[in-house]
Amino acid sequence: MEEPTGCDAIVMISVSEIDANLYYATRFAVPDPFIFVQAGPENIVVMSDLELDRAKKEARVDTVLSYSTYERKARQKGVEAPSVLDVLDFVLQERYAHHLLVPGNFGVEYADGLRARGYTLSVKREPFFESRLVKSEEEIEAIAATQRATEEAVGEAISAIRAARVESDGFLYLDGEQLTSEALKKMIHMKLMEHECVAQHTIVASGLQGVDPHHHGHGPIRAHESIVIDVFPRSGRSRYFADMSRTVVKGKASPTLRAMYRAVLRAQERGMELIRDGADGMAIHADVNAVLEKDGFTTGMRDGRMQGFFHGTGHGVGLDIHEPPRINKTGGVLRSGHVVTVEPGLYYLDAGAVRIEDLVVVTAAGCRNLTNFPKGIHEFEID
Repeated sequence: MEEPTGCDAIVMISVSEIDANLYYATRFAVPDPFIFVQAGPENIVVMSDLELDRAKKEARVDTVLSYSTYERKARQKGVEAPSVLDVLDFVLQERYAHHLLVPGNFGVEYADGLRARGYTLSVKREPFFESRLVKSEEEIEAIAATQRATEEAVGEAISAIRAARVESDGFLYLDGEQLTSEALKKMIHMKLMEHECVAQHTIVASGLQGVDPHHHGHGPIRAHESIVIDVFPRSGRSRYFADMSRTVVKGKASPTLRAMYRAVLRAQERGMELIRDGADGMAIHADVNAVLEKDGFTTGMRDGRMQGFFHGTGHGVGLDIHEPPRINKTGGVLRSGHVVTVEPGLYYLDAGAVRIEDLVVVTAAGCRNLTNFPKGIHEFEID
């Protein structure tokens, strides 16, 4: 983790269960706000009595301070009802820290209060900790483990689609009941829970629902239509995310939908060929888009909707599901150790949707795929 540059201390006041920067700095998941200070090489947390003992055992920091001890110090100085800022003020004064570096999500009330006490603040936008972007082998293994769970969960859903029967009404039935997006998502979530993983906003979107890339999907599944499955869970053990998408059809895909699948698969393969240390995400995205256009799949407004390929090729994955770097129109330089998705897609109202997404680690010579799940044209159409 970086030491402060051009300032006396890094300060964060947040909830580490939802703030990836704070969790990264402490490796300590807490559901309530707490103070973190990095003054020189010393990493400090100030904890409530409730979490004090656990922090001493689990937090990867140098110093664990008692919040109530500093409250007493403030009262001894005449502060009747010490606030978080009163406690933080004491900690900073003890370390002669006056110029503070804070993240972009630092609370305005805290920032105003510190400035009123004479501190100067510099705000750093994401990535707040540059080192978060380059994953260690331990982090890569954690992400890969989450991806294994994701693969099992997606496999569970596809197995159900394979086992389903197409009835005369054109819908899929499993065990005598209509197969729905909700039922498939429940299967996915239950399988993930077996691996202590939790997913939110899981996508099982069939037909025209899939043309909206982030439509979660609902209702019964029809035969001969695209089914986009996009699952991006977080591990409850490591807190690292994974991300994978597959598209299948139960029955026979239309010639256009089949051509879309082949084009997206080629585009994804081209994107992965270009990924390596030093590569430009913007150039990769442009090349991926060029593959799709060469195959005749253009992007633009049609019937009042964006259609074609209108999202990025990829994004970083780690303690957040969406992290830098980006492989899109604005891009960014890829470095060895970055973990990124590669997920081109095509979306047309008259044909359906296709998205194929793998998760890879950038290396000096290329990339290493963390995903081990079928995606060939023979896996696209399910009898």
